[in-house]
Amino acid sequence: MVVRTPSNRAAAGALRLALAVAVALPMAGCSMFDKKEDVAPDEPADKLYNEGLAGVSSGDYAAASKKFAEVDRQHPYTDWGRKAVLMTTYANYRAGKYDDAVISGSRYVQLHPTSPDAAYAQYLVAMSYYNQVPDVSRDQERTRKAVDAFEELVRRWPNSEYAETARNRIMVARDQLAGKEMQVGRFYLSRRDYTGAINRFRVVVSQYQKTRHVEEALHRLVEAYLALGITGEAQTAAAILGHNYPDSEWYKASFQLISSGGLKPQENTDSWISKAFRGVIG
Repeated sequence: MVVRTPSNRAAAGALRLALAVAVALPMAGCSMFDKKEDVAPDEPADKLYNEGLAGVSSGDYAAASKKFAEVDRQHPYTDWGRKAVLMTTYANYRAGKYDDAVISGSRYVQLHPTSPDAAYAQYLVAMSYYNQVPDVSRDQERTRKAVDAFEELVRRWPNSEYAETARNRIMVARDQLAGKEMQVGRFYLSRRDYTGAINRFRVVVSQYQKTRHVEEALHRLVEAYLALGITGEAQTAAAILGHNYPDSEWYKASFQLISSGGLKPQENTDSWISKAFRGVIG
């Protein structure tokens, strides 16, 4: 399970950018954040925006989101409106309304791709998916979307202050995806559905080589291929495992399994396993 902790630096960055355009205006009191209050359609953008900031400061993110949304609705083609879309994303994110944060954050990136704050908007989109990553036993659609969103951030804004965090989150999320494949593969293996198991372990070996699951995946391939009598692939998996992880407990188990059948680890360079690893690990 991924540990989800908000980035303090990111939160501080959001407040900095908000306060940079804020105008010091007297506040009428907490009654302005009454959720039942209808916002007047002709209120000035700066007043609404500052009321939204007050909601953020007090931790009333739902009220803040409402105020920022009104800025965007009433003043869509102004700098206030642009900033309000980003702050709506931030308020929704902090309120745990992740689907809404994804919608507004994606909209900001689409409308203002060259803005200095676009990287932060994309970061909030990615974190909104990341904070919904489920236990490995469940469907991993949100995990895949988190990876895609973080990879988009790194691709488009590689030098932003959020890029390094994004790279780290990608590694964690990809490990989660590999873990899901391993869980299903083990299930198939226990049911003696060796072909189904091989297909799952193949995904780990081909797509998630830099995760902690690849060693076990190679060993499980040895088991599955031996069970099917495909000794060449089993020997290749054991050889690749031994070459890249000679001290691994999984290699020791694979070596023992191969040896018990009178075989030894031996790589076939034409095997898909060998091709998958060639030039990537080793």
